[in-house]
Amino acid sequence: MLSGIATGASWLCYYYAIQQGQVSVVVPIDRMSILVTVLFSLIVFKEKLSVKAWIGLALLTAGTVCMAVFT
Repeated sequence: MLSGIATGASWLCYYYAIQQGQVSVVVPIDRMSILVTVLFSLIVFKEKLSVKAWIGLALLTAGTVCMAVFT
């Protein structure tokens, strides 16, 4: 139930940020939440990532950085 509340609040904040700011700035910040989630799981829960998962995370992060820098 808490996860549902947090997700709903996240989407409300996301749409509010889009209304108030430029989409080209808001979307890359939102996409970096994947990186934050993975780092949290590595630090707090001692998760282990496969090489394939690391590559995927690196590609997602690089794509997000490119969106933020080149738009």
